Amino acid sequence: MPRTSSPIDFDIAKEEEEDVTETLAQRSRMRLYKAQDTIHECATHCYKKFILETILRQKPLRPSQDGRHIPLQVGREQPLVDERRGHQYISNTIRTSRYTIYDFFPKQIFFQFTRLANFYFLCVGVPQTIPGLSTTGNYTTILPLLFFVLLTIVKEGYDDYKRHRLDNLENANTTRVLKSEPAESALTFPTRRWLLSKSKILETDSETDVEVNDHETDGEYSWRKTKWQNIKVGDVIKLARDEPVPADLVLLYGTGENGSAYVDTMDLDGETNLKSRQSLPDFKDCGSIAGIRSCQAEFVVEDPNPDLYHFDGRVTVHGQTLPLTPNEAVYRGSTLRNTGCAIGMVINTGEECKIRMNANQHPDAKKPALEAVANKIVITLAIYVIILSVGCSMGYIIWRQSTEQFSWYISMATVEFKQIIIGYAIMFNNVIPLALYVSLEITKLGQMLMLNGDVEMYDEATDTPARCNTNTILENLGQVSYIFSDKTGTLTENVMKFRKMSIAGTAWLHTMDIESEQTIPTINPGLNPSPSPGLTVPAGPLSPRKSREHASVIHEDIELYPRSSSESAFSPQPRRSSSQWRSTGRPDRLQPEVTTTDLLEYIRLRPASPFARRAKEYILCMALCHTCLPEISDGKVDFQASSPDELALVRAAHELGYLVTHRSSQTVTLQIDNGDGSEKAEVYQILDVIEFSSKRKRMSIVVRFPDGRICIICKGADSMIMPRLKLAHLAMQRATEVRKSIEVEQELLRRSEQLEVRNSFGGRPSLNLRRSIALNRNSIGPNQPPTPTKRPAVSRSRSVEGFRSRLSEDKPRPSLGIRTTSLDVTTILSKPVPLSPSPIPEKFKFLDDSSIIDESTIFSRCFKHLDDFATEGLRTLLYARKFIPESEYNAWRKIYNAATTSLVNRQDKIEAAGEMIEQSFDLVGATAIEDKLQVGVPETIDKLRRANIKIWMLTGDKRETAINIAHSARICRPGSDIFILDSSKGSVEVQITDIAEDIQSGCIHSVVVIDGQTLAAVEQSKRLTELFYTLIPTIDSVICCRASPAQKSMIVQAIRQRVPGALTLAIGDGANDLAMISASHVGVGISGKEGLQAARVADYAIAKFRFLQRLLLVHGRWNYVRTAKFILATFWKEMFFYIPPAMYQRYNGYSGTSLYESWSLTVLNTLFTSLCVVCMGIWEQDLSAETLLAVPELYVHGQRNKELNIPRFMRWMAAAATEGVLIWLGTWAAYSVFGQARDDGLFALGDLAFTISIVWINWKLL
Repeated sequence: MPRTSSPIDFDIAKEEEEDVTETLAQRSRMRLYKAQDTIHECATHCYKKFILETILRQKPLRPSQDGRHIPLQVGREQPLVDERRGHQYISNTIRTSRYTIYDFFPKQIFFQFTRLANFYFLCVGVPQTIPGLSTTGNYTTILPLLFFVLLTIVKEGYDDYKRHRLDNLENANTTRVLKSEPAESALTFPTRRWLLSKSKILETDSETDVEVNDHETDGEYSWRKTKWQNIKVGDVIKLARDEPVPADLVLLYGTGENGSAYVDTMDLDGETNLKSRQSLPDFKDCGSIAGIRSCQAEFVVEDPNPDLYHFDGRVTVHGQTLPLTPNEAVYRGSTLRNTGCAIGMVINTGEECKIRMNANQHPDAKKPALEAVANKIVITLAIYVIILSVGCSMGYIIWRQSTEQFSWYISMATVEFKQIIIGYAIMFNNVIPLALYVSLEITKLGQMLMLNGDVEMYDEATDTPARCNTNTILENLGQVSYIFSDKTGTLTENVMKFRKMSIAGTAWLHTMDIESEQTIPTINPGLNPSPSPGLTVPAGPLSPRKSREHASVIHEDIELYPRSSSESAFSPQPRRSSSQWRSTGRPDRLQPEVTTTDLLEYIRLRPASPFARRAKEYILCMALCHTCLPEISDGKVDFQASSPDELALVRAAHELGYLVTHRSSQTVTLQIDNGDGSEKAEVYQILDVIEFSSKRKRMSIVVRFPDGRICIICKGADSMIMPRLKLAHLAMQRATEVRKSIEVEQELLRRSEQLEVRNSFGGRPSLNLRRSIALNRNSIGPNQPPTPTKRPAVSRSRSVEGFRSRLSEDKPRPSLGIRTTSLDVTTILSKPVPLSPSPIPEKFKFLDDSSIIDESTIFSRCFKHLDDFATEGLRTLLYARKFIPESEYNAWRKIYNAATTSLVNRQDKIEAAGEMIEQSFDLVGATAIEDKLQVGVPETIDKLRRANIKIWMLTGDKRETAINIAHSARICRPGSDIFILDSSKGSVEVQITDIAEDIQSGCIHSVVVIDGQTLAAVEQSKRLTELFYTLIPTIDSVICCRASPAQKSMIVQAIRQRVPGALTLAIGDGANDLAMISASHVGVGISGKEGLQAARVADYAIAKFRFLQRLLLVHGRWNYVRTAKFILATFWKEMFFYIPPAMYQRYNGYSGTSLYESWSLTVLNTLFTSLCVVCMGIWEQDLSAETLLAVPELYVHGQRNKELNIPRFMRWMAAAATEGVLIWLGTWAAYSVFGQARDDGLFALGDLAFTISIVWINWKLL
């Protein structure tokens, strides 16, 4: 019996056929992309060779033979000469504008006539000026065209003029340069300096200058205020605290310890921690003018290049040659922090500074994506005009043979074919509307005013509205498919808050900063607030620190995540203070019921208990293991810290009763609150500090306790601390068990999510307003067996932070039998064993359990806490310590001293020496720090993801930090698979292949993490580049860490080339984001704390990231629909309007006589039909803002270009042709069929048709 094909076989065959077709299509697209890249490379090469080098004489600079030589010479009269150019070094002026006064008109004329419609009208308008060819006048096309083009050029010039003004504002900033005194008198400076810095005027007090002051002079030279644009290579510059660096410098002197200075490079490379820069010991006398003048030194530094992480050079001081490293270089874009004064010598200026070389300098003007569709329409209509002209001309030939030669009165009036066809082409040229671009500019001007006036995007705290800098690409906001976001200052506030701790397997929530925020507004100014029960904090400088946030965290959380009825079921009684904080990454998760206030109360009640001793050891480690320096200002203690993480830890120790009152390179003094109102001071001797590095991922400090014992305290990443514990084997075993439990929960979550019904673009199964996940899923229970997944068990490169159980709002599922109890401290673990006869509150009973001294249990719970903290988006650290004998320390100290003084491989030897002593630690506990997100960031990212937008985070910060923020911001979902690409872990090609296989096997939400070093390795290999950018479109989100500004720009450009149909948007707040903002289709700048660099260069500026959802989902959708309908309506009315004149040609012998009066044609688009299309283009709203925000899935309408495409255009044109024919037939019938008009002249007939057409156009469009 013959075998029949089953439906399953048919489906499999169909799927295989579709796969083959898709593969062939992908190969064709890849060939097309390669051909485009080849053509682009050839065109770029020809442009550089023939235009730039041959015509403009702009040849690339050759490298100098031995670097640039810059002597330290104060009284230099002649400027230094650049060996590569043969004349002096370039000025320190920077330019972010697109044009100069010399190239503005040539570039704009070229740009305007590359727009297809303008070029078309130029081709039509020039022949029209020839006498005898046109039947509609000689200048009806060319003059309006020139007027409209000049109007557009003026608008572009004004936009660029605003950029010039902002450039001039930055170039006019002032700094102090060592110069000779004027002949008439020495200049003196006031005690206060007002420096225009970035977005506001910064007031700097001269008292911060410790050893160098503004009044210093030796009679010939003094510190004189100089504009940044007047700074030259070789100038000696003096900076005060919190002043920006105006050019690339070599540090000569700093008021920090041993000539050091701290700089903030967040605006340069995105890293949040301060960098320490050290001047060479040979320049120790350069703190005074006399010392600088007496110093005989010559610097030889590398040629300008964009590499932010390497610097090579040497300096010859008093005949001795010393190397220069990045440790002595300070780049423009940095800001001096925690240092009273710093003096440096300029080595690079202006566009040769590293930050400017990383920027996308003078980018080309951006074009809207809809213009490509409009160009196709213009080509289609141009072909239609040609066909119509040829058809009418052929009609004339037929009419001449049939009628003209038999009519004696016109037998001698024959017109040549070329003249008749050119005349028809001129008559019908306005089928393509002449005023298209000008009317569109007016429309976009109205759209820009609507966007700028939206009060929903106004930030009251900073008094900053939304601002549109480039109104030519407003419709691009409605078609974005990729968002590339900076982290620091864009997603986060860069304000770190100590939030949780794990001590002896118990988790505690730290809310003192939140409590102080909520208490302060209700306190009578005349009264002193009383401390919380059980918490004794010294008055004055020892009082708990207040948060510097403007808004209450409670209000923020309630606004973003309103508590549902299901959540209230967990807390039938009023919650304690722990409910004041909820995780932005996991707002559904219940927080510990005990806080650090309760911890202090327990320590006061039971100071000798085992747990209290562990807790005090934990706080002591926090207060000792850091490099923060305390400073007293207005009677309050604050700290200078090299990173915001350390600052948060030291402030938390202060709030917990351990205040650092003094710290030097030898000692640290603590003022400890005893809990009974008394205080004691303890002095700890600092023996050694093994500093943190990105390779070590930990920091250690060796201190001598007041009792003489020597202790080493270490803090760092869990992956670094766990292998160095005394019970490392047990710790790794417990960590593995915890991870396996998490992976099982993760697999169950993945299976449950695979059962979800999803729409075609990955959003929700329906477009209603339901937000509960439980409504969209079915739980896996006994009545519904789980569907087996096709996804094989694969080995993934996973981050520990990436895997958690499903949301608590999901339906319950069967227990896996792996975790038996909750590890929260709210559960009483076992029967308490009293350690003291004194009674304690019931809430502390669990601390008497014997498990808090069992290392195995502590490890399991601590590692579980670490995972919980990380999935909530908190930055985690482990603390460990050990006491070492005096003899062991002395033996190690010899090795460490030899390493620190080594001239060869010093850093490697220091790390090897540290590895020797950083062993056999005892675990102290874990910390969790919250990197404060901006208000509304998680909600915004969630809505943008539902809108089918892929979100990438490009940051210069560390990998662990970036992943934690991705969890907080919900770039990483609870069910995300995180894949880490790391060139140091093996073959990158193998890693990429494995990731591709894992994704093909089944993945709910994939996230790839790649660092700058791995990305550089990918760039160097064509094979890896091809694999990587073939993989990227299949990834949901990408986190790129430790990326330079140039790499950010390269990623954006690569996506533009590899995914040509997708529009990209880049958003950032600092100068390090300028390159990617300029490289993207749409650039958005945040008017943040880092100034206005990004906001002034970007196409759009907003105050906070949360406004991005309204900018895209509301204004983007509206402007896309408005512009598309405007273009369709404009083409429709022109097509409709010129159908009656075409049909009229039959009745005038195809002579080209116009049906309409010439002046009526001239003012057609100006007076009669402009208002209807302009009003629609400005105020059209197909859906309300509330609907668009509630249903982000509607955004795909623009991504798929549903409003303006060729099929839709053809339908509109068919309607226009039909309506035009009906109008002509009605007019003709009125004259010929239904009666005889008293005036049967052409003017009356034409005006009737003209009037009916105008009325119909306005009635239909309005």
